[in-house]
Amino acid sequence: MHLSYDIAKRYLFKKKRTNVINIVTGISILGIAIGTAALVIILSVFNGFESLLSGQFNAFNPTYKIIPAQGKSFFPTDSMMTEIKNLEEVMHASKVIEEVALFEYKGTQEVGMIKGVDQDFYNVVSIDSFMLNGKYKVNDPQIKYGIIGLGMKVKLNININDRLNPVTVYMFSRKKKLIGGSDFTFSDLYPSGVFSVRSETDAQYIISSLSFAEKLMGSKNQYTAIELKTKEGIDDKKIRRELEAILKDEIIIKDKFQQDEAFLKIMNIEKWVSYLIVSLTLLLVVFNLVVCLWMIVLDKKKDISIMKSFGFDEKGISRIFFTIGLMISIIGMLLGFIIALVLYYLQSSHGLISVPDGFMISAYPIKLKLSDFFIVGLTVLILGLLASILPSAKAGREAINFSQ
Repeated sequence: MHLSYDIAKRYLFKKKRTNVINIVTGISILGIAIGTAALVIILSVFNGFESLLSGQFNAFNPTYKIIPAQGKSFFPTDSMMTEIKNLEEVMHASKVIEEVALFEYKGTQEVGMIKGVDQDFYNVVSIDSFMLNGKYKVNDPQIKYGIIGLGMKVKLNININDRLNPVTVYMFSRKKKLIGGSDFTFSDLYPSGVFSVRSETDAQYIISSLSFAEKLMGSKNQYTAIELKTKEGIDDKKIRRELEAILKDEIIIKDKFQQDEAFLKIMNIEKWVSYLIVSLTLLLVVFNLVVCLWMIVLDKKKDISIMKSFGFDEKGISRIFFTIGLMISIIGMLLGFIIALVLYYLQSSHGLISVPDGFMISAYPIKLKLSDFFIVGLTVLILGLLASILPSAKAGREAINFSQ
């Protein structure tokens, strides 16, 4: 094996009789390097977007969100809420109603979500840190206030300083309709401020008081979720057992990441589909090895005849050219890693590739993970080994012909 490696290294790095072989070898190495760098950068950009967007979502998400396992609503009693708030791990707990609604402002209508919250909601998600304009005010006893997501404000063209024109909120009535009755219940609220969490939430939500949402729904003590803020470093399994014991009903408890599970799954699918497409492109590049190795075989046919006469068998000769293919793949892979690291530095430090104005970032986010290098390296080596099998095997078979 050591002799095969020495011969392979000599054949790869020593100047060939035909200069075109050096050119084809260089093209093979460069192609593998570019493909390797592309794979690393693609994974890194998706990692960057995933980290950026999930971070924005998580900031608005409570630590835990409790929802009913069946149906849209459940009925936690005041005593249950007291027990939850008294848990050692829980800092704050808020009852929440979320429901689809139609919003109207000066004749403009948009469908979105009304989120009714109690006074503890302010502490559960620190909503004040997301306020862009105005103030967080939803539980005023005199006036029905609400805060508007930035996207919804833009779609409805809301002026938060307008105290003459309220936002009318329509919700489908759940009560049995009397003859001539309306299919909708509705009520007015006045914007007290605008919030933004830099996600689709901005374009969907208006946050109101819990009593406002209960009036629209026509029911009390019926909630769609309980949102919790807990201490850091708590035992996840323990608090889940405690909450299930208190609420008794069939519930689903979601942590911050599980609340964005659908988004993360879609992001993950897009990431690996993109990786697969570039891998298929790299497969075509890697198969330049077939041409490269076969040209080296032709260039070294006299050497092959000599090795045959010295006792090299078919497998030994095949191993030499297989090792050449492996070395070309490794050199291309390492060069690709270096290119990827240079591009990563330029993008993260200097914003090499920017995004159009109007986005929340000025340049594409990028985040390297050690596991990505392992995955890409394994992919490149497998493709390189597959591309080396045919010409190396053929070199061994042709050794008989060359020796004649």
